[in-house]
Amino acid sequence: QVHLVESGGGSVQAGGALRLSCAATGYIYSNYCVVWFRQALGKEREWVATIKTNDNVTNYFGSVKGRFTISQDNAKKPVYLQINSLKPEDTAMYYCAARPSFSVTQCYTVPEDYSTWGRGTQVTVSS
Repeated sequence: QVHLVESGGGSVQAGGALRLSCAATGYIYSNYCVVWFRQALGKEREWVATIKTNDNVTNYFGSVKGRFTISQDNAKKPVYLQINSLKPEDTAMYYCAARPSFSVTQCYTVPEDYSTWGRGTQVTVSS
């Protein structure tokens, strides 16, 4: 069974940067959709970024394009989310989720399509 563990969150000032990590235990990220979601207090969980492992195809939510970069060095390594030029509205709990897939077309962007989740890492951005 795959377990996901997020890390790298913290409290930073606006304009700063963080690199979040999503590590998988119990398996390797071979042919998976790995996605990052975030959930601000009182709001619904929203999709942020996706990577299809093996292909390294990526996709981003519109408002984070150019500031967020999802990446993975190889299937045995964590999936990273580099966040630059942080804004107060980026404040949220960030979660990673994964599902096996051989096609990027199955990398869905709704939380209900994922059953494997980490516990999240908190990002707080002050102005």
